[in-house]
Formats: sequence, C-alpha cells, structure tokens
Amino acid sequence: MAKKLEQLVALLPQPVVGGRLDQTIAAVAHDSRKVVPGTMFFCLTGVHADGHDFVAEVARRGAVAVVVEKDVPEPPDAAITIIKVASTRAAMQAVVPYFYDYPGHKLRMIGVTGTNGKTTTTYLIRSILRQAAYKVGLIGTIQTLIEDRVLPVKNTTPDVIELQSTLAEMVDSGIDYAIMEVSSHALALNRVAGCEFDVGVFTNMTQDHMDFHQTFENYIDAKAGLFRSLSRPQNTKTGKAAVINFDDSAGVPMAGYSSCPVISYAVTNNAVLTAANIDVKSAGVSFDIHGPFGKRELKLSITGMFNVYNVLGAVGAALAEGVNPETIKQALEEFTSVPGRFELVQAGQPFTVIVDYAHTPDGLENVLRTAKQFAAGKILVVFGCGGDRDRTKRPVMGKLAVQYGDIVIATSDNPRSEDPEKILADIEVGIKEALAGNQAGKQYEKIVDRRQAIARAIALAEPEDVVLIAGKGHETYQILADKTIDFDDRQAAREIIREMKKNG
Repeated sequence: MAKKLEQLVALLPQPVVGGRLDQTIAAVAHDSRKVVPGTMFFCLTGVHADGHDFVAEVARRGAVAVVVEKDVPEPPDAAITIIKVASTRAAMQAVVPYFYDYPGHKLRMIGVTGTNGKTTTTYLIRSILRQAAYKVGLIGTIQTLIEDRVLPVKNTTPDVIELQSTLAEMVDSGIDYAIMEVSSHALALNRVAGCEFDVGVFTNMTQDHMDFHQTFENYIDAKAGLFRSLSRPQNTKTGKAAVINFDDSAGVPMAGYSSCPVISYAVTNNAVLTAANIDVKSAGVSFDIHGPFGKRELKLSITGMFNVYNVLGAVGAALAEGVNPETIKQALEEFTSVPGRFELVQAGQPFTVIVDYAHTPDGLENVLRTAKQFAAGKILVVFGCGGDRDRTKRPVMGKLAVQYGDIVIATSDNPRSEDPEKILADIEVGIKEALAGNQAGKQYEKIVDRRQAIARAIALAEPEDVVLIAGKGHETYQILADKTIDFDDRQAAREIIREMKKNG
C-alpha cells in the first residue's frame, strides 16, 4: 500500500511544496493520535480542533509529510515535507482513494440513501446476496461487517480515510459486494470520494438534518449526489442501476438525476415492483410482490408498512445484480430482524414492548401507524429528540405521538449540550397543540430521566397494550452534556420488567 510522496503530490492541483518528494508514505491520517512513522498527515480545520496546531506533534510521531492550507512553522529537527494546498479536505479526498488503490472500483458497491429505512434495507440486501453465495461487506449506522466480522462505527458513513481503509480490507478479504448506508452528510461532505457505486437505492425523503443542510432543497441535492455518481463518464464498471421509491414525492425527480436504468418500486403508484394483499400483524407482514418475474407470495418475520417498502427496495437492488427471484424469496423469508429496528423486547410481560430507532417525524409516524394496526389495547409512547440537532422537528414529533398514542411520555434522547428541559418544552408545544384538537382521553408526562420514563410507561401498561420506546434503537449509550453513559433501551426495559415481576 506504500506510495512515493511524489505520486501523491501529483494528484493535487497547484501544490506548493517545501521539502523532499522522494519520501515513502506508509500511512495517511488526519487524526494526530493515529500518526505512525511514514505518515502523510492532513491538517483539517474542524469545529473543535485545527490540525494545523498539531504539526510539531505529528512530526515527533514520525510523520514525513503534512498537507496544510495555511502557513505553519516548520518543526525543528524534523525532516518533514510541508505541502500547501487550497483545501486540505479536497486534497485528502483526492489522495486517499489512490493511496488504497481505489478499492471501491474493485468491489460491486450498493449505496442506500434516504431519510428512513437505510439500515434495514442494507441488511435485507446483505441477506439476499449472501443467500446467493456472495461474500458481502456492510457499512452502516449499527456496525461495519466484513462477512460476519464486526467492526465498530462512529458515523453512518465513515470519513474518507476510514472508509477507503475498510473497503481495502474488504478487497483483501475476498469480498464481492460492499453495501453502504450513504447519508446526506457523507454526500454533501464527499466522504464517499473514490467510491464507484453500481446500484443506488432511494428509500424516502422527509424532514431531517435541517440544522446541517439549512433548506430542504439542499437536502434533496445532497441525496441526489448518489444518483448523479452512477452516470459519471469516468466510471470504470458497467451495469449501473437506480432503485427508486415512486410513492415518495422526491422519487421521480431523484430518478431524473441519473441516466442509468431505473427499477422503480411502489405500493400505491405504478412501478416496476409493487406490493398487494398486504397483511400487517405483530409477528410479521405478508404480501404479494409483483415484478418482471410475475408474482411471489412473501411471509416475513419483520412487520410494518415501512418494511414493505424496505423489502421492495432490497428486491430491486438484488434484481439489478441478477439474483434469482427464488433466492430472493428464500432469503427474505428467513430474515428475522435488525437490532433496534421495530425490535420486540420479550421478558415475560403480558403486553408488547417495541424498541425502534425512529428519530424523525416520518420515522415516528411509520412505527406508530404500524403499532396501531395490531394494538388491541392502548399505545404508550416513550420518546425524545436529540440535543444540538434540528429543533423544528420536536413539536412535529410531539404532535404525532399524541395523534397515534394514548399515553405519551416525553423524555431525553441524547441531549448533548442542550438543557433537557428545554428540549422537552419544544416537544410539549406540539403535544399541547394536538391535545387542543379534541384528543379526548389522551395524556402525557415529561420525565427527563430516560430510564424513569421507560419504567413509568411499563408501570402504566396493561395486558394487550403496546409500549413503543423510540429514538435510540440499537444505541447502547446516551450522550449527556459532560459525559457519555452506558444506556440501552432494550436492556433497560428488560431489567425494569424483571424488577416489577420480582416485586409483584
């Protein structure tokens, strides 16, 4: 993987070089803590730290070249080459894929983007491709998988160094397919630089990340980047396809961003793939899927109308890659669940407890509508909204919780640096608005402590009720103002139920 510095500098537009170019580069990094001897270090300017302040430190750690976008003092007694460019981030995006020998050109790559459904869709595609005897890697919100080997994750889509390193590891491991959740942040910030996607899947588009994108138009444009990339003239692979949800208002426009073949899917609109005779129950959903192969009956162990869409998207991606319909059906019917996605918590209680990652208005509405379809009793909703994130969705989610739920308990999600009481006050605006609209018999509480909120909902639950704990799903931590603590909604619910049963 080692490269000569002159090879890497040749990729940069108008670099100003101070020092030798015959150095051998053994590693690339933008985190000073990850510098080893022979590293090329990129000085990125971030919100909390500036890489330019660490030049002396990385030189001591053995870095042989630093890429800067502003003047820095040359470290004393260090034979280090300083390369000045207009943008260190752009330089990193140009150099890193080359350093790792463009692994994204050697794998078949399937990218899934959209506000909701990305995780489940990627896991469904993974199951289908593995059923078809392919070796599969997955990069997403919950974890990175190289076949069954688990790697930890920090972002939905990793930064360009981590991503290219992971893809290179997949190539070395003989992986055939890399399936990725591709977030709007990753597309806007070009974290996927050097990746060549073969199939792009669009799930849906609803309000999210307005704190980052500012406008809905910017959000759509970021997502569209995945589909524009399918038609780049410099692509090295053939057989591209866009798999698009035509029931979503952004679906048809999204399809227009690519000139490759489109496999559309829908439940209500005309599309290549459609679903009919849909039957949603707590134990699973069944439906008929219609497509170029005719009709197939599916009986699944996952439930919810939203999962009908996720399945259709996954089927579209598999068909684009030439997987046999019978193989697809077998894989789907053997699929059980995704951690924290409408996950049932069983601890011997006489009511249903569901943990879900829903943290957007659309996501919350989807899971509540699903619960409504099979709940024989009341629906109790425990949810919050993240701090330092889009505040406009808080009252919207409060309103939805009251519309679909019977008892609403607003609590902390990951409050981060924000005052949890202030977040709950924002949610309460929507709750009160909904209650004013003649939602007779409904009630709500605000409980800042998430464990206490879950305990309160479980204490109030009666046989045949449904307790939905939304927002954190698979997460095993909670981010507070001054620390991150261990916290898992599923574990907390089980412990609380067991304690209540023990105490009679």
